[in-house]
Amino acid sequence: MLIRYGTDSKGRPVKKAVVYTKNEHKIQKNLIDHDAVSIIIRLKEAGFHSYIVGGAVRDLICDNIPKDFDIVTDATPSRIKRLFRNSRIIGRRFRIVHVVFGSKIFEVSTFRSNADGTSIGNEFGNMDEDVRRRDFTINALYYDPLQEQVIDYVGGVRDIKKHVLRSIIPLDRIFVEDPVRMLRAIKYSAKTGAKISFALRHKIRRSAPLLSQISPSRLTEEFLKILNSGCSSEIVADALDTDLYMVLQPVATSLIYSDKNFESSYMQNLRNLDRLCKNDGNARLGKKLVFIIKDFVYSLTDWKEEIHSKTAYSELYARTWTECRQFVLPINPQRTELEYAVRFVLHEMGINGNPPKQKRRSKTKQKQEKDKKNS
Repeated sequence: MLIRYGTDSKGRPVKKAVVYTKNEHKIQKNLIDHDAVSIIIRLKEAGFHSYIVGGAVRDLICDNIPKDFDIVTDATPSRIKRLFRNSRIIGRRFRIVHVVFGSKIFEVSTFRSNADGTSIGNEFGNMDEDVRRRDFTINALYYDPLQEQVIDYVGGVRDIKKHVLRSIIPLDRIFVEDPVRMLRAIKYSAKTGAKISFALRHKIRRSAPLLSQISPSRLTEEFLKILNSGCSSEIVADALDTDLYMVLQPVATSLIYSDKNFESSYMQNLRNLDRLCKNDGNARLGKKLVFIIKDFVYSLTDWKEEIHSKTAYSELYARTWTECRQFVLPINPQRTELEYAVRFVLHEMGINGNPPKQKRRSKTKQKQEKDKKNS
C-alpha cells in the first residue's frame, strides 16, 4: 500500500490518498475494455493524467464486468476533441466528450472543481477537488490501468469490502444539489449489497419529494438503468420503502398500495425481469417493459368479454396503448418499444395481432344493392 501526499497551506506534507497496488486491489485486467485503455494511453502520451473512474472501478474490485467505463482527465474538452477524431463534445454548462468506438460510447470528462462550495459546479479543477464532488465513497475511486493502481481519497475500497454505502457530500446538501442521487443510492445498495445507514435512509425519505423537480428525460434514463440492472426487484422494493417510487411510477405505486394481489404479481414480474436480464443482457427494451405493464393491462377490462364480443384488434390496441402510455408516466420510453410491449401482452392473452377483415361483397350483391337504390 502506497500513500499519496500533498501539502497544506503552510507547505507541510499532508496525506491525501491511499494507493492500492495490483496485489492489493486484485483487479483483473482482462475485465477492462481495451478501447477504454487505448483512450487512457493516448491521453497520457499527450502529457495528461487519465483514469477510469466511478462505478467501473467499483465493479472491477467486486470482480464484475462493468457495463460502462467512464474516464476522467485533466485535459480540457477541446484538447480531448483534438486527440480523438471519433469524438463529440456534449453538454452546455459543463462540457464532456463522448469518444465513440463502433457501438460503444466512452464518456471522458475533465476534473471538476468544488471551489464554489457545491458538488455540481461547472468549473474545471484537479483530482483532489474532483473527488470531493462525487456522491458516495464506493464510486469515488480512480484506477490507472497502466500502473495498475487504485487511488482512494475517501476510504471507498474499505467501504466496498465492508458493504457500506457512505456519502462524501454532507447529508444536508447531497440530495438538495442533485435529487437523482437518492435513486443512485438505492441502486448501488442493491447492486453491491452495501447497507444504507439509518441516517441516510431517513434523509432519502424526507427528501423524496425533491425528485419531482427532475426532468422526465433524466428520470427515464435512471428508470431504464433500473430495468437493465438485473436487480430491479430489490431496487423497486427499496424505492417503495423510501417513497421514491411514488415519484418515479405514481400509478403503479398507487395500485401496489391499494391491491395486495397487484403488488405480489408486480414484484414477481420484476423478479422474472431480473432473470431475463441475467440470461439475455441484450434483450430489447420492449421485452423488458412487458414485465412493467403486464399486470396493469390485465386489470384494464374483462378481456374474455372483449374477445367474446369480437372487438376489433385495432380498437383494443389503441385503447390499451393509450392507457399504458399514461401508466408509465413520467417515464417516456421509446414509442416503438412500448408498442412492442403492448402488442406482446395482448398476444399473450390470445388477442390476435391482425384486425378482423370485412367480408368482400360479391358483384351480384353489389348489383342488387345498386338496382334497389335506383328503383
